[in-house]
Amino acid sequence: MESGPDVRVERLTRYIFSAPSWPRSLALIVVLGFVIDAATYRVGDELFLVGTLGFSVPALVAFLLTVPLVRVFGGYITWNRSALLALACTVLAVILSLSPVLVFGRALFPTLYAVAFGLAFGLRLLVLAAVADYRISRMVLPAFTQSVAAIAVGAWFFTPGFVPYALLLQAVFGLVFVFLIWLIERPLKRAFQISGLNFLNTFIAHLTDGSKNMEDFFREIGEEVYVPQVSLFFSRDAGKDVLFTVPNVHPGPMGDVGGGNLPRILHDTFPEETLVAHGCATHDFNLVSESEIEKIARAVEASREGLAFSAVASRPVRVESGSVSILCQRFGDALLMVSTRSPERTEDLDYSVGMAIMAEGRCAFSEVAFVDAHNCMTSVGSPVLPATRIATEYIAAAREGFRVARDLPLESLAVGVSHVRVPFTREQGFGSLGVQALVTEVEGRRAAYVLVDGNNVAPGVRDQLRAVALAHVDEAEIMTTDTHTVNTITGKNPVGYVVPAKAIIPYIEQAVREAVADLAPARVGAATASCEGVVVFGSQRVSQLASTVNAMLAFIAPLSFMILMLAFLLSIFAYIMLQ
Repeated sequence: MESGPDVRVERLTRYIFSAPSWPRSLALIVVLGFVIDAATYRVGDELFLVGTLGFSVPALVAFLLTVPLVRVFGGYITWNRSALLALACTVLAVILSLSPVLVFGRALFPTLYAVAFGLAFGLRLLVLAAVADYRISRMVLPAFTQSVAAIAVGAWFFTPGFVPYALLLQAVFGLVFVFLIWLIERPLKRAFQISGLNFLNTFIAHLTDGSKNMEDFFREIGEEVYVPQVSLFFSRDAGKDVLFTVPNVHPGPMGDVGGGNLPRILHDTFPEETLVAHGCATHDFNLVSESEIEKIARAVEASREGLAFSAVASRPVRVESGSVSILCQRFGDALLMVSTRSPERTEDLDYSVGMAIMAEGRCAFSEVAFVDAHNCMTSVGSPVLPATRIATEYIAAAREGFRVARDLPLESLAVGVSHVRVPFTREQGFGSLGVQALVTEVEGRRAAYVLVDGNNVAPGVRDQLRAVALAHVDEAEIMTTDTHTVNTITGKNPVGYVVPAKAIIPYIEQAVREAVADLAPARVGAATASCEGVVVFGSQRVSQLASTVNAMLAFIAPLSFMILMLAFLLSIFAYIMLQ
């Protein structure tokens, strides 16, 4: 299967890592200096203490000054990252300045030492622009701290000519890395008119302190869409009313950014117990900011006006076509359809596939609420696109559902609802809503619609959870909201992946049992809200963004190598000119 945009985005996460604690990095810096001192002492070298003074001290100075200087200029970097950057530049300087000395002799050491810390300055400038503040002019001084300390040490160890040569190399490597940064920024600037390093700054800020500044970038590349949202409003004679709504936007991209917490926000907006199922939308339909959810909420609220309620519904039926299975149930003249491919991969359905199904269903029903149960993650893969075999199976199964449901007799409806909080965290695959269950009863037959606030379900877990529900009802389906609050770095964190199924089962059973106990006569009204002017990422934007970034990563290595070779040649030329 060809990789889709979600897979390409997922692959980018291999470049993300956490910096070790700063005491560990500092310990390595100090130990490295002592090791070099021990080696120079044993051979009776006059450069004794160059390890501590020439390498460790500049690194410690950089560690102490980088964080406050970055923050003075309005950027942000952690002490852990500052220490790791100082350590990395120290190791690079040691290798570059001492390794050739073992072969060519001590006479080259001053020159190589100056070159090494020129390279360290350029590297620090690049890293600080990427992780702290993309504005290069503000990062020059924090980047220069390690090199200036090394130059001060070199002025004491070497001849007076060392200082001007070292300062010249700082300028050479600084300009070379500024040019490299410009080249790295160029593709995203041309394609999306955004700064790649600024985007990286905000992404790191999101991981570090939950910043939502990434939404500014998403809004720049976003576009307005007009999407329908079908809702079922249940009014009960006793107990709390229920709203079952199916957005056709995507609850992403990550954490609380954009529409990542769409299910929770919509749930908290309405007075009813609100179940926010997963409709037909891919990452192209991620909301650019949380504020866009207000437009959806207003549209759903407006759709209440003039609702016609019905007290009848059909019994639940399940239809299949190929790998697709759909649980169908009529409510008055509206139809609810919950689809799955479990145990095959059940992932995002493209918006157009869902709209085709809903449009065809409107020939027989006033409203069609089509749900992607999103309940079997075998891998992070491509969404279901139009005209594919799987899309054809969805449409064929839906047609069978329309045919069967159209002729089902309608009887009195009773509805029960429950909401069970769980003790699991986002890191364990659970959003803040926990588990919700809607149970319907018609002609003595009960159906349980169990909604877990999570992003998909681990393979095989859906069947175990569904079996628990079926012990109390005649038909059931396990759904997830697809909330991306459980995803900050990787897209793979399904329900049952971290927490085993046996630990989840008691909460599923509790939700279904409480919903059954809550059954009461109900009336239902269905409406389609027109969510207008909602700003989402835009068609194919995720794919374009992922492709651009992957292409950048592919050429950065050879490009950097060529530019560094140019910098070294300029260093040699400067050395010759100063002799």
